[in-house]
Amino acid sequence: MTIREFKMPDVGEGLTEAEILKWYVQPGDTVTDGQVVCEVETAKAAVELPIPFDGVVHALLFEEGTTVDVGQVIISVQTGPAEAEAPAAAVAAPAAAPAAAEAPVEEPVVARQPVLVGYGVSQASTKRRPRKAVPGTGAASNGTAAAVAPAALPAVPAQPEPVAAPGVNGNGHVAGERPLAKPPVRKLAKDLGIDLASVVPTGEGGVVTREDVHAAAAAALTPQAVAAPAPAAAVQAVAQAPAAVSAAGEASARETRIPVKGVRKVTAQAMVNSAFTAPHVTEFITFDVTRTMKLVQELKADPDLAGLRINPLLLIAKAVLVAIRRNPDVNASWDEAAQEIVLKHYVNLGIAAATPRGLIVPNIKDAHAKTLPELSTALSELVATARDGKTSPADMQNGTITITNVGVFGVDTGTPILNPGESAILAVGAIKLQPWVHKGKVKPRHVTTLALSFDHRLIDGELGSRFLADIAAVLEHPRRLVTWS
Repeated sequence: MTIREFKMPDVGEGLTEAEILKWYVQPGDTVTDGQVVCEVETAKAAVELPIPFDGVVHALLFEEGTTVDVGQVIISVQTGPAEAEAPAAAVAAPAAAPAAAEAPVEEPVVARQPVLVGYGVSQASTKRRPRKAVPGTGAASNGTAAAVAPAALPAVPAQPEPVAAPGVNGNGHVAGERPLAKPPVRKLAKDLGIDLASVVPTGEGGVVTREDVHAAAAAALTPQAVAAPAPAAAVQAVAQAPAAVSAAGEASARETRIPVKGVRKVTAQAMVNSAFTAPHVTEFITFDVTRTMKLVQELKADPDLAGLRINPLLLIAKAVLVAIRRNPDVNASWDEAAQEIVLKHYVNLGIAAATPRGLIVPNIKDAHAKTLPELSTALSELVATARDGKTSPADMQNGTITITNVGVFGVDTGTPILNPGESAILAVGAIKLQPWVHKGKVKPRHVTTLALSFDHRLIDGELGSRFLADIAAVLEHPRRLVTWS
């Protein structure tokens, strides 16, 4: 039959792996070109993957929850009729196996390398150098023992125990050789306290997989388990491994270790890079926003804005855009390689959003050119998409300045860290009724605090102060949304 393979694509800029969250199809299902077959989570977002051809699902090569390298085949599809001679070929295959086992086998390995959007993964492949056989042991180059003639086998005891050929341990690894495993698998084994040399490899060429490590972890937690389970039992052990680890942790551990991956991993890396690359300065301003709160209520009652989401964040975003127009030099980035400041004549306004998968910062493209209703619509769509976990990598790229609304959690203010590549980030505190001197008298007024962090390479103290003061001035007297525009 004709089988076509679909590989994990690079769904974001330079990403090298993604986790399969959910399969929408199963073997035997009919699929059509463009149909979504699975959802994956990258280091930036959750993305649905469409299949690029018609056919019938032949096999799903990875289970849900598995992290897969870009370029690896994740699903195969039968796009042509099955050939009559296929069964015969399948029967003949085992007969050829002993002959193939006599010589070292070189297996192609897809080269893994960072890629750029639209360029895909290099189709070139590399050959893994075969392991040297240990003299006199019959150990094959891929870490498995070569075929042994029946006459050479020792008598089998009544209760057989695993017996390895000399120089090969009971897990199929050649003594003294480093077990084959990818860096993420080695990291997983280290986190779980598993010695890779003790893990039974099931991957092609004797490679230890993530499932092998989880199976070893489960076995370590259940000493009464049989040393060498049947294949079906092994699969069940892999499926139950995470639950077993979790149960053990709840029962006895005083600590819980959570693997850092996906959005949270890339956010952590980005924040460290930003904090130790861009010299941060943070300034604060506390002021009266009573007039802005009244305007919000008036706009909600305006029939021309019916159906739109009107809230303080909308007017704060508009105030930031007005302040950028008055202070255009704040909208810039630092080009370290060229040693240049790049002034941006557009504003891609980032809005920090807390999601179940972690903090993300999608941005509204060309926010400076949008009317108030258009800005409201864009904000609503951005928030809804983020909550659903459907924000695309493109929506989080090329931001210029960001707003983070910590006030929704009742927080007064903070010292936000810049989104990498951006010049400034504005933290909006909670808006509260407080005693405030207004027209010579102490009255209850709506008061808030803004905190502006900025890159001191791009923005000096004077410019940063003017920019922050202008934002506050617009929100204190919102008529300036018109007079300053």
